[in-house]
Amino acid sequence: MVLVFLQAVAVAVIKKSTIALVALYVIINNQSHAAVLAEDRIDVLYHNYDGGGITIDGPSVLVRKSIGNTTSISANYYIDSISSASIDAITQASSYNEKRTQKSISIDYLYDKSIMSYSYTNSTENDFEAVTHSFNISQETFGGLSTISLGYSAGNNHISKSTDNIFSQNADTKDYRLSLSQVFTKNFLMGLTYEVITDEGFLNNPYRQVRYISPSDPNATIFQDEKYPKTRTSNATSINFRYYLPYRAAVYGGYRYFTDTWDIEADTFDIGYVHPYQNNWIFDVSLRFYSQTRASFFSSLFPFVDAQNYLASDKELSTFSSNAISAGATYSIKKEKLSFFEKGTLNFYLDRFSYNYDDFLDTTVTGITPGTEPAYKFSANVIRFYLSLWF
Repeated sequence: MVLVFLQAVAVAVIKKSTIALVALYVIINNQSHAAVLAEDRIDVLYHNYDGGGITIDGPSVLVRKSIGNTTSISANYYIDSISSASIDAITQASSYNEKRTQKSISIDYLYDKSIMSYSYTNSTENDFEAVTHSFNISQETFGGLSTISLGYSAGNNHISKSTDNIFSQNADTKDYRLSLSQVFTKNFLMGLTYEVITDEGFLNNPYRQVRYISPSDPNATIFQDEKYPKTRTSNATSINFRYYLPYRAAVYGGYRYFTDTWDIEADTFDIGYVHPYQNNWIFDVSLRFYSQTRASFFSSLFPFVDAQNYLASDKELSTFSSNAISAGATYSIKKEKLSFFEKGTLNFYLDRFSYNYDDFLDTTVTGITPGTEPAYKFSANVIRFYLSLWF
């Protein structure tokens, strides 16, 4: 099973940059509209993640088409090719290569000032399959200045193990979302989101193990399988803003607070700036800062076998912080250069991430007493290049 956290990095930064650009276009237009469906378009993306001994790359194609004035259908095909020689693979198993394929289809229905949406997503790997159904409804009020959205997603994950044909487990996820966006002035808009996620079932990685001190040799360690609780409830609250500047540029930023029943607390801050240049270019730069506390049952080294009811050594459950800097450019293609399309854009983004762990130890360092290894850290780069065409 691949490291879902690392896969999600590329997707998250893609969404963040896209939202910033869309918000800029909306603010620059300075117009209020009734609820409308997304425009017909094709997006072709290539992304690459490289860091921490893991490389993830692949293409994605999304097509959206309206049917009449009230319905819009979209389909997405997404491939991740994963090559891993991460610290977990090196110290507990061996390097691996695998591929994740994700297919999704969604439908939006417009009724007056409301948009109702449904999507179905299927994601498969050689030892993991996830199916997710998602529902959302948004309603504009006060002349289109306020939008309230309610969302619900239900997912079922089937986990197997390539080294054990008998191993078979399941996990269920439910996601509840409430958001409010408000246009305060022609230059300033703000959004508030609250989200609750519940997970139940087999929640750990079937390949990952924890280490403990050998009872016969304090300078040696032994491994045993991780043990996670069967349930987890997460809560997240975020606030975001966009402000249009007099020279057509915009600044944006936000804060997100996360907590869960595993005693993890996390804070995320981000700030960005979008600057149009002439009639064809938009430049975007942003900074992101993240920090979290560890799960109550995490440790890089346990004192003995079955030291506690639950055991975890996943670095994403440890105390750590990260920062990221992102820079990108969007070029608008002139209509006369497009034969069958109304408009198009070429987009390129580069993100640089740095991760610093406080209590996850670098076990690739050998020859020293277990538990005295230095704290682990690494950097990663994410490249995104995509072409968008409207028709």
